[in-house]
Amino acid sequence: MARPQETFNKKEMEKKRLQKKKEKEQRKEERKANAKEGLTLEDMMAYVDENGNITSTPPDPNKKRSSIKVEDVVIGSRNNESATPVNQRTGTVTFFNTSKGFGFIRDNQSKESIFVGSKSITMRIQENDVVTFETEMGPKGLNAINVKLVR
Repeated sequence: MARPQETFNKKEMEKKRLQKKKEKEQRKEERKANAKEGLTLEDMMAYVDENGNITSTPPDPNKKRSSIKVEDVVIGSRNNESATPVNQRTGTVTFFNTSKGFGFIRDNQSKESIFVGSKSITMRIQENDVVTFETEMGPKGLNAINVKLVR
């Protein structure tokens, strides 16, 4: 049996692999030498000051702000007080697509456009119909519910 011949390229690849291994070992030894072992819990602790910045010193209790009331916390951008159901608003249907089953009603009082889905309609409506409806907050804004045709 003949012995496989090592080419010049194979020898060079082996040298590079060994060199990378040595460099990796050196970096590992440097990390071990520079490691900060034996730090206390107090040395590793980080604090937040009264402005929200991270510091290594504990906050001054004299600068502490008063407690936060749960009612003042707003969760999400759609936490709107006017979104509670309103009794019998009137408006005009500006757009309604029967094949897709949705449309928009222009409120006569506030002049805002309110989404209406086909499931919340009690009678068949078309564009330019005057309707009465109630509103509720949906995932993307106000939705009209209990829509009834006036004329």
